[in-house]
Amino acid sequence: MIGLYVTVPVACFRKGLAREYLETEPLPPPSTCYGFLLSLIGETQRIRHVGCRITPGVFGQPSQSVVLRTVWRCKDRNVWKDPTGKTHVVPNNEKKAFDKWALEQGWPKPKFIIGAGIGTNARPDYQQLLTGIELLIWLDSSGEPPENGQTLEERVAVALQSPTSISRFGGLSLGESTHLVDEVCLIDDRVRKRLQQRKSRSLMLHSTGRMTLPVWVDHVGSAGTRYVVGDLVDTPLEPPALERMPVIEPPSPTT
Repeated sequence: MIGLYVTVPVACFRKGLAREYLETEPLPPPSTCYGFLLSLIGETQRIRHVGCRITPGVFGQPSQSVVLRTVWRCKDRNVWKDPTGKTHVVPNNEKKAFDKWALEQGWPKPKFIIGAGIGTNARPDYQQLLTGIELLIWLDSSGEPPENGQTLEERVAVALQSPTSISRFGGLSLGESTHLVDEVCLIDDRVRKRLQQRKSRSLMLHSTGRMTLPVWVDHVGSAGTRYVVGDLVDTPLEPPALERMPVIEPPSPTT
């Protein structure tokens, strides 16, 4: 098991059911931490390291604020470019009428695509932001299938000890793609001394816990999203018990 100390200047760990008002969780869900670690090592296959265990924790209480921003959605498949090269943005409830009009122009039936960030797929919404975030992420790969080769735990350790040995693309963010992570480092003696025995509030599994967070997110709808239940517990800077750490895995095919 390894521990990571991560600092993030600005983030929103959006609650899964938040809609018009984009609320944030107090810390990143295990699924968000998993995606962050895959990005860190340059892994693009999400299923590559299923079976690992990840427990997030937060030091102190990050400052919270509210901003008004443009939010992209994928509600309408409503963008089509006609044979003359002109782009049309059409709401769902006007598609039939638009199809009829296009045929009257002698054009083929429009084939709409999702237009992220345009037309009805963009709207202003209020969003909660956290600033000055200090995180603790515990990672254990003992449950990963051995046939997958090098574990996520091993790959993260190598990436932090020898950054030039990995190949990745894009900025490294956590919870808000417009802002980058400040610092990522392994919890070693130097970091322990720096943190001066500070305690974190970490997610620990509990059958009657008061917090529900995803360990696997279905990005097309929500039927395949898998959650775990736990509590935020004050913990020292020591590895948690394995049985209290969430497991990263998709739902079984029968569920």
